[in-house]
Amino acid sequence: MKHHKDRDYYRTLTLRTIGNFMILSSLFMIGKTFYQPVREEVRYLSEKQSQKEYIVAQDEQEAAEIVKRDFGSVAEKGALKELLKKENVGILIPTDPNFSIVIPKIAANAPVVPNINAGDREEYLEALQTGVAHAEGTAFPGEGGHIYMFAHSTDYVWNVGTYNAVFYLLYKLEIGDEINLFYKGQRFLYRVTGKEIIDPDQVDYITRKTDKEFLTLQTCWPPGTTLKRQMIFAERVVE
Repeated sequence: MKHHKDRDYYRTLTLRTIGNFMILSSLFMIGKTFYQPVREEVRYLSEKQSQKEYIVAQDEQEAAEIVKRDFGSVAEKGALKELLKKENVGILIPTDPNFSIVIPKIAANAPVVPNINAGDREEYLEALQTGVAHAEGTAFPGEGGHIYMFAHSTDYVWNVGTYNAVFYLLYKLEIGDEINLFYKGQRFLYRVTGKEIIDPDQVDYITRKTDKEFLTLQTCWPPGTTLKRQMIFAERVVE
């Protein structure tokens, strides 16, 4: 009798252990997938509630000049961050002046990795771990053609959190919103003209033709999944 009780006890313990492990594993995968999107949403809502603004500048010197012009304050050397905190303003300086994308509405700021083969999974997944991918064969800023960039794409849904989160809030952009590209030390300004959600197999957008300098940004949709693609379209503003 005792032998049967021991056997039932260990069988129950084993099943409970396996069940608890599966539950914890599932919770871990859910957290890994959605942690970054949720974090970005919370940050965005918090900053929107506090009416925080973002200024785009080429470097700290230009940032100080903008603050002086717009807020009538002169930042002493090393005190710019404290002044901006007081004014509830953030400065977005491109992470790489040679090639970066900066979107003030969603506080996106990331380097752009040029000439990435959108059909080579290994190549673009490696690029997306460090920044935004510029599709090989499409134009560069200032060339007058179609520029195509993508971020937060992945092979499996549980790998979403592994890749750059810079485009998680891309869907927040509306017509007229500002997108900045920094290329070879020069700033290029674009304004959003439209947006669309498409299926992953609609790859013809990458070869889109235009008679203007046109920018397409792509990310996965909904945030934290790979079900569809969110597309943002913008045209260059020549000042």
